[in-house]
Amino acid sequence: MPLLSVRNLSLRFSGPALFDDVTFQVESGERLCLIGRNGVGKSSLLKIIVGQMNADSGEVAIAKGSRAAYLSQEVPSALAGTVRDVVLAGLGEVGEKLRAYETHDLEKYTESDLNAIFNWLEENHAWHLSSEVDAMISKIGGNAQLPFSSLSAGMKRRVLLARELVAKPDILVLDEPTNHLDIDSIEWLENFLLAWRGAILFVTHDRRFLRHVATRILDLERGIVTSWDCDYDTYLQRREALDESIAANEAEFDKLLAREEAWLRQGVKARRCRNEGRVRELMRLRELRARRRETVGNVQATISEGTQSGAKVLSAEKISHRWNGVPVIEDFSTVIMRGDRVGIIGKNGIGKTTLLKILLGQLTPDSGKVTAGTNLQIAYFDQLRSQLKEDKTLIENLAGDGGDTVVVGHQSRHVISYLGDFLFSPDRARSKVSMLSGGERNRLMLAKIFLKTANVLVLDEPTNDLDLETLDLLEELISKFAGTVLLVSHDREFLDNVTSSYIVFEGNGKLREFVGDYESWKKEYGVPVENPVPAKTQKAVPAAKKAVPADKKKLSYKETHELAALPDKIDALEREQKTLTAQIADPEFYRDPAAVKATNERLAQIEEDLLTLMDRWEELESRK
Repeated sequence: MPLLSVRNLSLRFSGPALFDDVTFQVESGERLCLIGRNGVGKSSLLKIIVGQMNADSGEVAIAKGSRAAYLSQEVPSALAGTVRDVVLAGLGEVGEKLRAYETHDLEKYTESDLNAIFNWLEENHAWHLSSEVDAMISKIGGNAQLPFSSLSAGMKRRVLLARELVAKPDILVLDEPTNHLDIDSIEWLENFLLAWRGAILFVTHDRRFLRHVATRILDLERGIVTSWDCDYDTYLQRREALDESIAANEAEFDKLLAREEAWLRQGVKARRCRNEGRVRELMRLRELRARRRETVGNVQATISEGTQSGAKVLSAEKISHRWNGVPVIEDFSTVIMRGDRVGIIGKNGIGKTTLLKILLGQLTPDSGKVTAGTNLQIAYFDQLRSQLKEDKTLIENLAGDGGDTVVVGHQSRHVISYLGDFLFSPDRARSKVSMLSGGERNRLMLAKIFLKTANVLVLDEPTNDLDLETLDLLEELISKFAGTVLLVSHDREFLDNVTSSYIVFEGNGKLREFVGDYESWKKEYGVPVENPVPAKTQKAVPAAKKAVPADKKKLSYKETHELAALPDKIDALEREQKTLTAQIADPEFYRDPAAVKATNERLAQIEEDLLTLMDRWEELESRK
């Protein structure tokens, strides 16, 4: 029996149904990713599943004795209390009573109240849950006594996840769980979810996260959900083939309809002898065409490239900057040449945007100097979208008060037509910016900066809230851009696809430059996210040679034989992993829930064993 059954769900706000007759199931151990364009109803569907919104029709059934936990897209900022208080709240009444007894607040509770609470906890065998809360907080790397309000966005999301997990749900429903997380937090979440034994239904626009976590894809398009029992890359290939088939069928249908319409428009003689059955068929074709839902279009955009800049674009010489006495950048030097494509990465709040502002001359460093090159034309996308005027319409933000045209390249275009390229309808174009969603704001920012002729693109978190199709387009535009690119992002795939080197914030003001992709940097210098080492204990290591521990010991006889045997063990596990993965890709496999659960558990164990063996192999190999 499936853990979750969704049957014939429909939802309509105005106009066509947001989605119609949605049906699918979630089995134990599955990890399903729901994908689709911005605004197609993914978040609404998740809210209906967890009971936070009502559908117009249909039903949601969760297996008897099972429960679902929900992590929303937005992180609440007003939650009161400590980390432990927030996690305890996940236990409902039990959590309230545990907190009441543990705080022993005599101003709020009398001794009699506390005695009654003690007896209730005893009778309900609830004391062990207190230690389980502590264990869960430890597992997420949290500090139980810190105020929730003082945490970073990433740690808040970990705590909220812990709040849901302490109640031991069978299904996790996650809406954009990587939103505004830094890379370390995203990788922590990936590893956590891969090790978790329950079922997961989630929405994400992070393609690498999707690839690592999902075992099945649900695609919401044209109001219909289709299920794809495969990984994301296989889905993309199959989806493209399906889209081509649908397009061919619709084109053939439209030709038939056009012929029948032409027949009906023939002269008086033809109309007198027309076949009434043929007319009825034409009416049916018209109705079918009217009901067809068009695919949401793609953003159509180009970058207005300026004249070539000087060979040296920017140089920084021994710059340092502190914030409230804390070092953000310490004695950092770099030279950015024409055509360089530099990604800037680091934890949230570590100083990435500060570095951009210093390089752009918007902020003066405490010491050192920045020199700009010649003939620079800079287009700057700031993550706070401060260039957008909240009280103005989209048209006014692009064309100015009273304006109705914009210049794209060297051509004048009507602003509504240009905004249409970024998927804004004429009505939406006349709305105020304050009414826009996060994804719409980012699309509007792209529309604004792409009007500017540029030979240097500076992009601070441009990927937040963009759907997968728009991300692909933005990647393509930047890849074709002949100028210089400075990019801050936590999207690892986006970074690797458009940059060729990195400036990495390592903590305590230390920055490192690295040529290569993110995975290469992580392998060379990265700290495992499961057990991060505080930045102050990290030491710079020259790129050409890794530091070797001073107390390096030769391999013992036993360790030499262990090292020799490790490749065969790793190879055997990888073959088993490949076999099980192939089984999961077969739709017939899901007919046996017990087999599904056992296979997923074995796959998770193989993943853990492989990591352990690889770590051991690297350790022994380094001591040869």
